[in-house]
Amino acid sequence: MAKQKKEHIFTKDVVLVMAASFFFMFSNMYCNPLINGYAKSLGASGAFAGVIVGMMSIVAMFLRPIAGNLTDHFSKYQLSFIGGALSFIGVLGYVFTPNSVILLLCRLVNGMGYVLCTVCMTTWLSYLVPFAHVGEAMSFYGLMNALAMSLAPAISIDIYPVIGYQLAIIISALSALMVVVTIQFVHNRALPTAKGSIDKSHFHLKIIQHDSIPIAAMIALFAIPYFATQADIVSYTEQRHLPIAVGAYFLIYAIVLLAIRLFLRNQFDTVRFGVWLVASLVATAFYLVMLAIMHTNWEMALAAAGMAFGYGTIYSVCQSTAMMLAPQSERGLASATFFLGQDIGMSLGPIFGGLIDDFLPVAFFYPVMLVIVPLILLIYLGNRKKLNGAVAQHQDVK
Repeated sequence: MAKQKKEHIFTKDVVLVMAASFFFMFSNMYCNPLINGYAKSLGASGAFAGVIVGMMSIVAMFLRPIAGNLTDHFSKYQLSFIGGALSFIGVLGYVFTPNSVILLLCRLVNGMGYVLCTVCMTTWLSYLVPFAHVGEAMSFYGLMNALAMSLAPAISIDIYPVIGYQLAIIISALSALMVVVTIQFVHNRALPTAKGSIDKSHFHLKIIQHDSIPIAAMIALFAIPYFATQADIVSYTEQRHLPIAVGAYFLIYAIVLLAIRLFLRNQFDTVRFGVWLVASLVATAFYLVMLAIMHTNWEMALAAAGMAFGYGTIYSVCQSTAMMLAPQSERGLASATFFLGQDIGMSLGPIFGGLIDDFLPVAFFYPVMLVIVPLILLIYLGNRKKLNGAVAQHQDVK
């Protein structure tokens, strides 16, 4: 029985969509640490460079609902192809842009591709696996994204001082191109059913998937310290004069996350949401405390491991729970709602980090972020019946 389940989940199509998602996320996260410095090298002021960096998240927040509705009514392949192509065009534009204004426009194009690919590929994967095992599939899908999110910045930060911004960004463009190439070999292109296809007399644009709102709110809060750390951990260690190999932080995070996903892969379809949430909240509080008190590489490694158990685990749990709660005709919208929450956290993390850095001593940077723990718990307590019922509802499909 176990052997049969593996054969059904890890088909060629599933592996290819996961690979395409890795290439896509790698392309975007690879550029994130470079854009600010690159914009300034093109003559942008500090404020305008910040706008350029944030443009992808701004575009994403506005376009998520549209992408979600399109995903529920069009071929997932077609939309992923368009998203991959837009990402490739936008990143290639970074290489040849003559000034920071054109760089902003290229960032906008890349943001449109980012929205389509994140929403469409998640939904596409949910169509390729038996719904009773969507949690396990989302676990590995989330792992591919998390590995890309951790490896890409580490590589780009090390390589651009050697070969320069433009040559370094070409690697990102090639990764985006690989998205378009990889999905050509996927057989099941997730064409919309007759029920899901466009009917002008009954079609209504929906902004969010109602059942996924608590999920989006919680992942936004979980994401704030994650993306604040991604943006500011280097400057944080410099301000505290810590003798730490900070470049290894996200590598350790990726390794621990890989081990977690491999060990717990079958549990994502069976364990209630509340169990995951409590464990992730404890791990989140732990890694924030470790980052606040760290003075050695050992404490840094413990913080990275705690982040993997906290944000790395709850990311996949929230993503799969959003799919479990939504009706099949609204899975695309549920995916868009989930990623909208992540977009908000991705935007607020660096902003809150900057505000804390400006108005408080550096020692308060991580302790202040512990405020997210009770806020997340309150959201869960207000929605626990629905969230914990997702697994039971999901198991009925088996």
